[in-house]
Amino acid sequence: MNNFAEESNNQSNNKSIQVQYRQRDSGKIIAETIFMEAGLRYLYENPLILKIFNLILNHAVICWLHSKWQDSKGSCKNIEKFAGKYKINLEEIELPISDYPNFNAFFSRRLRVGARDFKKPENILIAPADGKIIVYPDLGIINSIPVKGKHIAIAEILDNTKIANLYQNGSALVIRLSPSDYHRFHFIDDGFALNTRKIKGKYHSVNPIALATVPDIYCRNKRVLTEFHSNNSGHIIYIEVGAFCIGTIIQTFVPGKVYKGQEKGYFKYGGSTIILLFETGIIKFDKDLIIDSTNDLEIQVKAGDKIGKNC
Repeated sequence: MNNFAEESNNQSNNKSIQVQYRQRDSGKIIAETIFMEAGLRYLYENPLILKIFNLILNHAVICWLHSKWQDSKGSCKNIEKFAGKYKINLEEIELPISDYPNFNAFFSRRLRVGARDFKKPENILIAPADGKIIVYPDLGIINSIPVKGKHIAIAEILDNTKIANLYQNGSALVIRLSPSDYHRFHFIDDGFALNTRKIKGKYHSVNPIALATVPDIYCRNKRVLTEFHSNNSGHIIYIEVGAFCIGTIIQTFVPGKVYKGQEKGYFKYGGSTIILLFETGIIKFDKDLIIDSTNDLEIQVKAGDKIGKNC
């Protein structure tokens, strides 16, 4: 879906969207506290407002200006309020809350050593980040991800048909990071990582409210791709997808040998998404994730959590 008319046809879907996820530990279905929900619904449920947004605000310069404010000392006043509203676990963060010089520093915070457990056996597939996960065990011969009733071609996401062909009948996972999540992401195995490739794009929200109207966000938004030759899980593609207010995706790794659990990078302010692509017959996702994903229900995971195993 690549035009405004088609976006408008999906507006009615948004009004029935209730954003829920499952807590994996408890099994409870939770209604998500959505960051700026009223604004998101106003934007994506009103065709004229969305058109104005796309014309005027959905550009890199707006995200850059917003990021500069979040880098300023004045943004510190928002940290404590944000942490309280979204129930951020301050016991696991690296520094006392008062030590962060600006909001972006807090948003992209590191965690204390041991806050996430990456020490899993070689055959165990782990989550690369905190967030709400959906898994796709079989991308099929049409090689696409189903999003809100549409099929989003892997070739379009990668902007490369040749590389996309490697993942025909393969698997994928999508982790959506909400603003309250820990926003650093990690390698899921030992291996060899190549240089990143940047693809220019827009800055739509990645929340399900936005996806209901613009399901091809993963093709439209700015993204960064990394080819990763995993020691145990084959040839993997990492895709970090930018979102509104995220003009910067930072890569902290050095291309070459990397290890399981090593930090790969982080997002600055906003919510965003990570997609991993796997070759066919390489991995098998955990059954509970498959069942919930089939029902279009996201599951909360943390970086380092077991989410499957190698075949």
